[in-house]
Amino acid sequence: MTSTTGRAVRFDRYGGRDVLYVTDIDIPSPSEGEVLVEVRAAGINPGEAAIRTGALHERFPATFPCGEGSDLAGVVAAVGPGVTQFSVGDEVMGFSLRRSSHATHTVVPARQLIRKPPQLSWEVAGSLYVAGVTAYAAVRAVSPQSGETVGVSAAAGGVGSLVVQLLVRRRARVLGIASERNADWLQSHGVTPVAYGDALADRLRKMAPHGIDAFIDLFGPEYVQLAVDLGVPPERINTIIAFQKAAEVGAKTEGSAEASTAEVLAEMADLVATGAIDVDIAAAYPLERVADAFAQLEQRHTHGKIVLLPQSS
Repeated sequence: MTSTTGRAVRFDRYGGRDVLYVTDIDIPSPSEGEVLVEVRAAGINPGEAAIRTGALHERFPATFPCGEGSDLAGVVAAVGPGVTQFSVGDEVMGFSLRRSSHATHTVVPARQLIRKPPQLSWEVAGSLYVAGVTAYAAVRAVSPQSGETVGVSAAAGGVGSLVVQLLVRRRARVLGIASERNADWLQSHGVTPVAYGDALADRLRKMAPHGIDAFIDLFGPEYVQLAVDLGVPPERINTIIAFQKAAEVGAKTEGSAEASTAEVLAEMADLVATGAIDVDIAAAYPLERVADAFAQLEQRHTHGKIVLLPQSS
């Protein structure tokens, strides 16, 4: 007999990791144009932590009880009326815009799914959406040209590790700001590592005596200000996190919202499947340990993606 219940992450109020819990849910049925996915892997992201704390209430308000999760990969369990491009049993990857992927099952519009390339593990496929399309949008926003110098903060994180690889593919010279322990990884991917901390501006000026042409911030407002201080034109600064600071200086704020299409996701998935770019998995947790997964994420020093595996709970 097929089960009619699943499990999902919820929170009933804004707060720390302690507000997260996993509860039983009725497995939803897909409506017109929708697909029910049995989720095998779902990445976690800093934005989800910010939504849960209420830090993004003005931009992304929560309605309680609230689910969470955008990234997903899994197996099609049912299709709604009008869906012809997928069948039960297909392996897919994609995204939810309803904060619903941190669950054993979720329903998403078919247009938000693509077929999972067989070369991708569940963990990689299930964590590519947010980081992948955000990196794509951030790089596109600063229009890097061959031979230009581009600075990147948080260059070895989930988004940063993709940003720097996309920039290298554009033949830019990339100055990747990260902790010293990530220097070897950055160098192996064609990036010039720059340790963050005191006198960072001086180190960047020494490494780029003719100036920095563009800057992508993935960490916070201090790096947007740093880029301005280094003489980067505001229209060639993009941040995915420091919205207020960007407004103050005239920088861009392009991220996942500007590139959330199946076409962009498919392009990123193809780059990973063919080995053109790497996606590293830092850790994987069962759904029941969602708070532990966010504890690791919120240290903000993780290289690669952290993933929930709902079917392993």
